Amino acid sequence: MRKVPALLLSVLLGACGGIDPASSPEGKGGAGGSAGDACLGSSLLASLAKSDVLVGYSGDDSVAAQAPFDLRYVYLSGGLFDGSAPCASCAVGCSVAGASCANTAGGCAWWGCWQYDQDPPGQYAVDFASKAGSAREIPMFTYYEILQASGVPEGTAEATSAVRDPAFMARYLADWRFLLERLGDSVAFLHIEPDFWGYAEQAGSDPHALPAAVASADPADCGSQEDSIAGLGRCMIAMVRAHAPRAKVGLHASGWGTGIDVLDNKDPSLDVAGQAARLGAFLQACGAADGDYVVADMSDRDAGTRNNWYDATNATLPNFHQAFAWAKGVAEAVGRPVLWWQIPLGNPSLAPANQDNRVDYLLTHVGEVAASHGVGLAFGAGAAGQATPTTDDGNFVARAKSYYAGGGQPFCP
Repeated sequence: MRKVPALLLSVLLGACGGIDPASSPEGKGGAGGSAGDACLGSSLLASLAKSDVLVGYSGDDSVAAQAPFDLRYVYLSGGLFDGSAPCASCAVGCSVAGASCANTAGGCAWWGCWQYDQDPPGQYAVDFASKAGSAREIPMFTYYEILQASGVPEGTAEATSAVRDPAFMARYLADWRFLLERLGDSVAFLHIEPDFWGYAEQAGSDPHALPAAVASADPADCGSQEDSIAGLGRCMIAMVRAHAPRAKVGLHASGWGTGIDVLDNKDPSLDVAGQAARLGAFLQACGAADGDYVVADMSDRDAGTRNNWYDATNATLPNFHQAFAWAKGVAEAVGRPVLWWQIPLGNPSLAPANQDNRVDYLLTHVGEVAASHGVGLAFGAGAAGQATPTTDDGNFVARAKSYYAGGGQPFCP
């Protein structure tokens, strides 16, 4: 298991110029630049009135008040509504796997009813976006539903079983459309299915050859797409352009998608650039170049828990320079920048299981992040028992304050 929905945890507990967006691949609103650009995220940032590498987190309002963060993220995961369409009311006639969504029954797993049941379905996402916006943060939604809602075992079955079921995919795509329609004209980051694309690549190197119910499940939105995993990625991004035109969207790039966990690699002979190119080609076939960025994660646990420390001197592997080399290769293969996400918050002052050095290194070497096409750093716990922005002895907030006080890091210096 690479990551656990953080939102469920909360329930349970070189020089370059600007890039013209009109010249982006496919001419469909992508804001990342092309593989030949020195700064792949310059137009994305410009479209958000930003120019520095973004810093964000997963956490509560008390964190937002302590530094001028650029983004805040949350998971949307857990299950889908029963029936063929999103519920009209959370209080009456709405259920997930037979469990009522009414507050009097204890609520349900569908994100559309994670608010008071007298409020309209989907209000949770609307309120989160509004709350983040009031703090001048860009809301980010990690949409992680295939595994949770399908009930298949985690792994390649997500790509070889779940997405081949037309009935399930019709509900899945209807839910995705519902989220986009609720966001409407809001500015937001959308992160599509962590892990899924990595498991899909392990199921087959050609996403066009991996069947999926896409056009057959949603002819209205996806009728022009092929019934394959490549078609799924392309349709989900196209739906964003159609229903939430100001949102920015990206697929997830798993460092282990090629079958080798590049980000934890200890073998100096590994062809990191080659692995990155393979993964980037797979994502590009899935439509990633029509998006605005790709999302990557260095780890889903504090290093003390997984014993996967990065060498901060970059002398031995795994280390930060290897991670940046991989990210640079993926970004250039896709033609889109990388948004680092769910970065562990551990630090050396904590108990051994929660120690880590990623916050300290990344927020004091942001120039290296930018040089490898890293457009942002989003920090958050990937599982219960990991450090959070409110349990890390204030280290993350202090480092973030220092970053902003120093003027930030221009993405394209």
